[in-house]
Amino acid sequence: MTPAPIDPRIVDVALPRKDHLGLPESTRQRLEKAGIDLSSGYPYRPSRPLYLEDVYEIRNYDRPYVDPGTRADPEKKSLLSAAKEVIHLTRHIGTEIVGLQLKDLTNRQKDELGLLIAERSVVFFRDQDISPQQQKTLGEWFGEVEIHPQVAQVPGVAGVTVIWPELQATENPASFRRPGGASRWHTDLVHERQPAGVTHLHNDAVPTLGGDTLWASGYSAYEKLSPLFRKIIDGKTAIYRSAHPYLNRKNPEAGPKYVEREHPIVRVHPATGWKALWVNRAMTDRIVGLDKAESDLILGYLFDVYEKNPDIQVRFKWSPRTSALWDNRITIHNASWDYEGSQPRHGTRVTSLAEKPIYDANAPARRENLGLLGKEEISELASLDKLELGST
Repeated sequence: MTPAPIDPRIVDVALPRKDHLGLPESTRQRLEKAGIDLSSGYPYRPSRPLYLEDVYEIRNYDRPYVDPGTRADPEKKSLLSAAKEVIHLTRHIGTEIVGLQLKDLTNRQKDELGLLIAERSVVFFRDQDISPQQQKTLGEWFGEVEIHPQVAQVPGVAGVTVIWPELQATENPASFRRPGGASRWHTDLVHERQPAGVTHLHNDAVPTLGGDTLWASGYSAYEKLSPLFRKIIDGKTAIYRSAHPYLNRKNPEAGPKYVEREHPIVRVHPATGWKALWVNRAMTDRIVGLDKAESDLILGYLFDVYEKNPDIQVRFKWSPRTSALWDNRITIHNASWDYEGSQPRHGTRVTSLAEKPIYDANAPARRENLGLLGKEEISELASLDKLELGST
């Protein structure tokens, strides 16, 4: 298969290679059952862009977006009544649905799943029989499927990326001290004009020990902040950068530069209407309008709040043929490399792009909206209201 660029303006700067690493047997069976052609090598590698200007032009236009969760029955009766069991893994984040096949969901159930993901941040389905093609079709329900110019993909199914640490280690070797890659807290595709919404990762091969993935709730991270501190960051924007750097066509000697976009650091989810903290240590570079020292101090604190509160996180142990669907607008995630490459791991991932991030000063926080505030929190909000009235 001859590699092709995602965009015709992209000039190929990296020769595609035919990888001969042994596929896990469960992966091979899944791909062959789906009719994926492996004869020309696996995975498929698109031509990689060299220049920053070309990457900026990819999807560089406003696109209409309607979140499926906004169409859903708030009680999600069609989805939840069809499940054998609904297991909330923690109080604030993470739900497992038992007894449903993602490929067989009705349109109504897909809308309700969108709302459930928006409320619970990440939803898990074990024992899934889903092909890469069906995974992409489901992803299209949640938004335009992102086709990444830097990431290996399933041959013949553009937009279904390959998550295969054994392969990635041939390019960027991992170690116990420097696991690299996804083994850091991050959010996907924050540099996009309209960044990622729902991501669906299906793991068809996992290690027997280790390899968990962690997610943290942006709703709850925001609510960990005092009401007065929230007022400080509400409405502020930051510069978010791409994971990969590129050269400036007019000045390549200046060295690699990142794609940068300006987005709010507190955003509102269109389906729930709740505020969420939307920063991540890997790709949120600086707060607009602040000196570097000021920005670094505030962002460092916000990163810590997100990463160091285990009560707003879920750690999920994978089993083969499991799918996780999470919302990048309200979470950060981290893949643990504690299995250290001792056993194969392989999955396919589809990411759906959502709306341009928005901030709404009148939007509530999650716990406030659901009536879950404790006496101390109610008192703090009342004190802030008095302070604001006194200043007018």
